[in-house]
Amino acid sequence: MGRNSRVSFLLALIMFPTLLFAQFNNNTSSPYSRFGMGELSPNSFGRSTAMGGASLASRYNLQINASNPASYTAIDSLSFLFEFGIDSRFSDFKNDLGSTKTNNANFQYFAMSFQINNKIATSIGLVPFSDVGYSVDVFEHIDDEYVGDILKKYYGVGTVSNAYIGLAAEPFKNVSIGANLNYLFGKLNRNAEVYFLNSADFYGVQQFADFRLRDFGLDFGVQWTVPIKKDQHLVFAAVLENKPEYTTVFSDITKKNLTVGNVSDQDTLFSAGNDKGSIKLPLTIGGGISYVKDNSLEINVDYFRQSWSGAKFNDSKSSFLTDLNKFAVGAEWIPNKFSIRSYLSRIAYRAGMRYEESYLLLNDQQINDFGISFGVGLPVYRSRTTINVAAEIGRKGTKNNGLVLENYAKLNLSLSLHDVWFIKRRFD
Repeated sequence: MGRNSRVSFLLALIMFPTLLFAQFNNNTSSPYSRFGMGELSPNSFGRSTAMGGASLASRYNLQINASNPASYTAIDSLSFLFEFGIDSRFSDFKNDLGSTKTNNANFQYFAMSFQINNKIATSIGLVPFSDVGYSVDVFEHIDDEYVGDILKKYYGVGTVSNAYIGLAAEPFKNVSIGANLNYLFGKLNRNAEVYFLNSADFYGVQQFADFRLRDFGLDFGVQWTVPIKKDQHLVFAAVLENKPEYTTVFSDITKKNLTVGNVSDQDTLFSAGNDKGSIKLPLTIGGGISYVKDNSLEINVDYFRQSWSGAKFNDSKSSFLTDLNKFAVGAEWIPNKFSIRSYLSRIAYRAGMRYEESYLLLNDQQINDFGISFGVGLPVYRSRTTINVAAEIGRKGTKNNGLVLENYAKLNLSLSLHDVWFIKRRFD
């Protein structure tokens, strides 16, 4: 291995423990993460993040595209790619009662990819699946002399991560198929407390619930390249994940606290510890199309659907969940990729937008999300390594029906390290 190979491996070894630890630290403060699996993470890396997340049909040879495992065969035969990303998010939450601002920043993912032979390629990575992180206080008054004012506190934290290994092959010319073996793991905590404030005696009820997830699943993808001119082509893509079922361990403890004068009493009303259960996640389908002019222009369009209305948690469906639909479009333009005199001409300029009908249905209102993104890919001098910078501004939710509106701004920074491997040395 050359000097660049050693540097890449050194960076990987340094960053891996930090990234693995980061997967256990939630990257959200949204009250909407209280429901379902929490706030779902977009399955896009640095380059496609700036393009609205549209990536299902993308076959760029200097990117790792885990959203469609069929894309792994696009990597050059002698290339090794290692990529990691950092994400930050500023949010302004508003409802009819007030507003609050939050900031979150964390490592998001790492992945690597390389070809096994001219027809088969692989990718390995660790990416977030969902995050829970919220703290909500609700005051309520009941016009009853024995009840009066009530304080309800809801809070939770946790992350579910996905460690995957993917394989892709080209059985026919211009056709690539692939699959990811996913290992989902993590723990989500959701807690609630109720206090009766007007009582002469202190009385409250506390519930502490969590579940742990550790199991395997599969998703599949296909890409079909159709040449239209010498330097131009279209790519059609599809992905599928067929209702994966994961084993879980649930815990749920509900306690009553009562204080009369100097005497305190705590009683367990309900206890379920380390009970095995299951979660059946939704059927996932997606399709995309990409127009490519070699070394100059790429335009991607995606549609993605998850049937969360059919998801089951311990054989029960949730009334808070509905079907998710996502539309995304994005583009990348490089003025002159091989320019010698102008660095600005070698930069990749990216932009995109997305609209998501999320999987949450609250107060008869589906929570929708709209975002506009833009960014650049900065080439590193005398290298095929790229620094990706992406920004997104968007809006999620609504203030109608007693819900919360989130205005947010996100910044993503990722580094895609490129190295040349597998060269046979010749000796005289």
